[in-house]
Amino acid sequence: MARKTVSRKRKAGEPKDQQQLGWCQEPHKRSRVSCSSRHAQQWWCSRHSVVCALRGREFRPQQQHELRLQRSLQGFAAGRLPGILKEREFSLGRLNKVFASQWLNHRQVVCGTKCNTLFVADVLTGQITRIPMLKDRECRGGGSGVVGAPVAGRHYNPTGGSRSRLDQQGCGIHAIELNPSRTLLATGGDNPNSLAIYQLPTLDPVCVGDDGHNDWIFSIAWISDNMAVSGSRDGSMGLWEVTEDVMSQAERSQSEEAVPSYAHISHRALKDIPKEYTNPYNCKVRALAFNNNHKELGAVSLDGYFHLWRAEHNLCKLLSTKLPHCKENVCLAYGQDWSVYAVGSQAHVSFLDPRQPTHSIKSVSSRERGSGIRSVSFYEHIVTVGTGQGSLLFYDIRAQRFLENPLNPAGGYRKCPGDGILKLTTGKGWLNHDETWRSYFSDIHSFPNAVYTHCYDDSGTKLFVAGGPLCSGLHGNYAGLWS
Repeated sequence: MARKTVSRKRKAGEPKDQQQLGWCQEPHKRSRVSCSSRHAQQWWCSRHSVVCALRGREFRPQQQHELRLQRSLQGFAAGRLPGILKEREFSLGRLNKVFASQWLNHRQVVCGTKCNTLFVADVLTGQITRIPMLKDRECRGGGSGVVGAPVAGRHYNPTGGSRSRLDQQGCGIHAIELNPSRTLLATGGDNPNSLAIYQLPTLDPVCVGDDGHNDWIFSIAWISDNMAVSGSRDGSMGLWEVTEDVMSQAERSQSEEAVPSYAHISHRALKDIPKEYTNPYNCKVRALAFNNNHKELGAVSLDGYFHLWRAEHNLCKLLSTKLPHCKENVCLAYGQDWSVYAVGSQAHVSFLDPRQPTHSIKSVSSRERGSGIRSVSFYEHIVTVGTGQGSLLFYDIRAQRFLENPLNPAGGYRKCPGDGILKLTTGKGWLNHDETWRSYFSDIHSFPNAVYTHCYDDSGTKLFVAGGPLCSGLHGNYAGLWS
């Protein structure tokens, strides 16, 4: 049978560009197919077998779809969960005001109090376990100053918490932070001016940084697995490094000694926040939050300024910005997915993007004027706000409004715009009816418990909330699990 020949001559009256393409009538389709073919060839060359190539083509789209579906479900749950949360209170005995908390695992939360007590609460059984505090070196003047230098006779006391110094009774533990790998915990020491490091999950002592600050530590942020920054009431920020030598010494102590000892370290850097634009006595570092993507550290000071620092192996100032609401700026959080900082003040939450001009800062009212925003956090697209009046509010940063109470009828009459928002109120807690209460507050029947701290577990389905009475002279506590 004769083979049919195909002429490659241009057909009469047919444009040149169409004759060259032949099978495709649009030039951009030809280039698209050619580009994808080149990528396919490059990808094919990087593979070693047909099975690997076929499995990759089969499962990669499925994995991407499952990831997108998981994120969508997490976002949906984050917006619906606050409306169905129920409270279960815990008894903390006679402890005074919980200032800081972090989840250790699915059932344990570590907390710090105003009475300088560090403890672990089991949310299933309600059991409270106190963790001994780490003391400064005995002789401040005679210390070697070498990072990780041990002090003779400084041993860990596992029998119970130690007492704070008499002049530090009003401070306590304001910050507890876990490093990214969740192997180290940083908090305040027996001296609230010092930084204490514990090893996880055992909570064995590692070291104390006791030669940096002259006043209380208010906030802590890890910038890597072995480097942390502390912010103090003296207006300074200290950079601390837990070296391999310090970790090795701690491990040897735990394995060789009946009572583990711990090292004393010196700060790697100590920086003061800018004081040229305000009263230097009011430049107290109140809160810190770290942006891991850009290696930037945000800091809020009580004079109403936001400061941004480059934080890697040192601290380098980038900018300082005056906040629109400058009273009682005491809490700060960073939303990694949204690239914004949330700053809590006396009656507002301000959202700050350092890359944008200052006039673009957006603020929302808490609807509770005067009590103050005491804690703030990001989970998915929901910003959780804890107030001084014992309320939990939930702001949808995507919709730019507070979540509404699902029990309220749609379109019902409201006296003011804030009537329909979802608001969870903390329980009664415990209040000490001491001499201060009898002298000044006995005619007041109830006191709201300020939400000084709150934190979600890894699943996002449990919210631990803790605090105590807002008035500084009152002694009391509150802790509850919302799930």
